[in-house]
Amino acid sequence: MGGMTKTETGTGTGRRVSEARERLLRTAGQLFYAEGIHTVGVDRLVAESKVTNATFYRHFRSKEDLAVAYIESVDQAIRTQIGSLTAADVPADGILRGIGASLVEQIRSPGYRGCAFLNAAAEFPDPEHPVHRAVVQHREWFLQTITALFAEITTAQAEHAGRHFTMLRDGAMSAGYLGDPVLAGETLLRGIDGLLRIHTARGLDERAASEPGQAPSAATTVSDIDCSPPSA
Repeated sequence: MGGMTKTETGTGTGRRVSEARERLLRTAGQLFYAEGIHTVGVDRLVAESKVTNATFYRHFRSKEDLAVAYIESVDQAIRTQIGSLTAADVPADGILRGIGASLVEQIRSPGYRGCAFLNAAAEFPDPEHPVHRAVVQHREWFLQTITALFAEITTAQAEHAGRHFTMLRDGAMSAGYLGDPVLAGETLLRGIDGLLRIHTARGLDERAASEPGQAPSAATTVSDIDCSPPSA
């Protein structure tokens, strides 16, 4: 076992330091999202988190290091939300609808300010910057996850469907902040429903084509499953 972890007042179990780190990350998440990463200084983060400067730099080498941790925490929350549906053995179309429902809830919530990842990428446009890379890593994971869900319905053009879904999400999150959040949410859900109908019909056509004497279907109906992920 390793040695004991130093706390703000000396040596001990490390619990106070862990709590201080969580306060810093929670405060940073609120301020960075509401006001932007560049506009919030270390002094304010320290003051509102009720920690010392020494505690801040014990956990984070710089504000940008904290910004990366903030992006990673949002990423992890989304992974947990989607994972909860997967663990519950929800069908792929239900998970995709659940993701859409969760996005609509977020878009219509008080204090909504757009996509945290797109906002951060706009503040850090350099592709080599750690914050930008953290955003890209999340988006790559999200696209792969969505594509895999569409592939469970049918592998035919699953990559196209995954990209389409991701663009629907990006557009809705921007429109919900810059325009009417209710209309943005409704448009997103209609878009997801249409995408699922087309993709499911494509799978039926593919199976029909592989079976002699079976004609391709013109369309299919996807049942609406209410399975919104829990709020972060």
